[in-house]
Amino acid sequence: MLRVLMFLVPLALSVYAFIDCISTKEDDIRHMPKPLWAILVLVFPLVGSISWLIAGKKRSPAAEGWSGVRDQRKRQQWVAPDDNPEFLKSLDDDDDNNKDDRGKHDEP
Repeated sequence: MLRVLMFLVPLALSVYAFIDCISTKEDDIRHMPKPLWAILVLVFPLVGSISWLIAGKKRSPAAEGWSGVRDQRKRQQWVAPDDNPEFLKSLDDDDDNNKDDRGKHDEP
Protein backbone atom coordinates (compact mmCIF):
# COMPACT_ATOMS: atom_id res chain seq x y z
CA MET A 1 0.00 0.00 0.00
CA LEU A 2 2.79 2.42 0.88
CA ARG A 3 4.50 1.73 -2.45
CA VAL A 4 1.32 2.66 -4.30
CA LEU A 5 0.98 5.91 -2.32
CA MET A 6 4.61 6.79 -3.02
CA PHE A 7 3.74 6.65 -6.72
CA LEU A 8 0.19 8.08 -6.70
CA VAL A 9 0.74 11.15 -4.51
CA PRO A 10 3.50 12.70 -6.68
CA LEU A 11 1.54 11.73 -9.82
CA ALA A 12 -1.62 13.42 -8.53
CA LEU A 13 0.38 16.47 -7.46
CA SER A 14 2.03 16.82 -10.87
CA VAL A 15 -1.29 16.34 -12.73
CA TYR A 16 -2.92 18.98 -10.53
CA ALA A 17 0.00 21.39 -10.96
CA PHE A 18 0.07 20.90 -14.74
CA ILE A 19 -3.67 21.47 -15.15
CA ASP A 20 -3.51 24.48 -12.82
CA CYS A 21 -0.58 25.85 -14.83
CA ILE A 22 -2.20 25.54 -18.25
CA SER A 23 -5.54 26.90 -17.04
CA THR A 24 -4.05 29.95 -15.31
CA LYS A 25 -4.24 33.30 -17.11
CA GLU A 26 -0.94 34.77 -18.32
CA ASP A 27 -1.43 37.80 -16.04
CA ASP A 28 -1.46 35.61 -12.93
CA ILE A 29 1.80 33.77 -13.66
CA ARG A 30 5.01 34.92 -11.96
CA HIS A 31 8.73 34.63 -12.67
CA MET A 32 8.66 32.61 -15.96
CA PRO A 33 6.45 32.29 -19.04
CA LYS A 34 3.59 29.79 -18.93
CA PRO A 35 5.11 27.26 -21.39
CA LEU A 36 8.31 27.14 -19.37
CA TRP A 37 6.35 26.40 -16.18
CA ALA A 38 4.42 23.64 -17.95
CA ILE A 39 7.66 22.04 -19.20
CA LEU A 40 9.20 22.32 -15.73
CA VAL A 41 6.21 20.54 -14.19
CA LEU A 42 6.32 17.78 -16.82
CA VAL A 43 10.09 17.19 -16.83
CA PHE A 44 10.59 17.42 -13.06
CA PRO A 45 7.23 16.29 -11.66
CA LEU A 46 7.86 16.61 -7.94
CA VAL A 47 10.19 19.62 -7.87
CA GLY A 48 8.37 21.39 -10.72
CA SER A 49 4.95 20.88 -9.13
CA ILE A 50 6.04 22.16 -5.75
CA SER A 51 7.80 25.11 -7.40
CA TRP A 52 4.66 25.94 -9.37
CA LEU A 53 2.48 25.82 -6.26
CA ILE A 54 4.85 27.98 -4.23
CA ALA A 55 6.20 30.49 -6.73
CA GLY A 56 4.49 30.14 -10.08
CA LYS A 57 1.06 31.60 -9.54
CA LYS A 58 -0.09 34.80 -7.87
CA ARG A 59 -2.29 33.79 -4.99
CA SER A 60 -4.50 35.80 -2.66
CA PRO A 61 -4.50 35.44 1.11
CA ALA A 62 -6.50 32.48 2.37
CA ALA A 63 -8.76 34.75 4.39
CA GLU A 64 -10.38 36.09 1.22
CA GLY A 65 -11.44 32.62 0.13
CA TRP A 66 -10.55 33.10 -3.53
CA SER A 67 -7.78 31.63 -5.62
CA GLY A 68 -5.78 34.11 -7.65
CA VAL A 69 -5.08 37.70 -6.83
CA ARG A 70 -7.84 40.17 -7.44
CA ASP A 71 -7.01 43.65 -8.59
CA GLN A 72 -7.80 45.99 -5.70
CA ARG A 73 -9.14 48.66 -8.08
CA LYS A 74 -11.71 46.23 -9.50
CA ARG A 75 -12.53 44.66 -6.17
CA GLN A 76 -16.22 44.33 -5.60
CA GLN A 77 -17.64 42.88 -2.47
CA TRP A 78 -20.90 40.99 -2.41
CA VAL A 79 -23.68 42.86 -0.66
CA ALA A 80 -26.92 41.36 0.55
CA PRO A 81 -29.96 42.71 -1.35
CA ASP A 82 -31.41 44.40 1.72
CA ASP A 83 -28.10 46.27 2.25
CA ASN A 84 -27.65 47.23 -1.40
CA PRO A 85 -28.83 50.82 -1.97
CA GLU A 86 -29.19 50.31 -5.73
CA PHE A 87 -31.46 47.31 -5.21
CA LEU A 88 -33.58 49.14 -2.66
CA LYS A 89 -33.90 52.11 -5.01
CA SER A 90 -35.04 49.81 -7.81
CA LEU A 91 -37.73 48.41 -5.49
CA ASP A 92 -38.94 51.95 -4.77
CA ASP A 93 -39.01 52.70 -8.50
CA ASP A 94 -40.96 49.49 -9.19
CA ASP A 95 -43.39 50.30 -6.41
CA ASP A 96 -43.95 53.82 -7.81
CA ASN A 97 -44.54 52.40 -11.30
CA ASN A 98 -47.04 49.87 -9.97
CA LYS A 99 -48.97 52.62 -8.12
CA ASP A 100 -49.09 54.68 -11.32
CA ASP A 101 -50.34 51.68 -13.29
CA ARG A 102 -53.02 50.83 -10.74
CA GLY A 103 -54.17 54.43 -10.62
CA LYS A 104 -54.64 54.50 -14.40
CA HIS A 105 -56.67 51.30 -14.41
CA ASP A 106 -58.95 52.42 -11.58
CA GLU A 107 -60.21 55.45 -13.50
CA PRO A 108 -63.35 54.82 -15.66
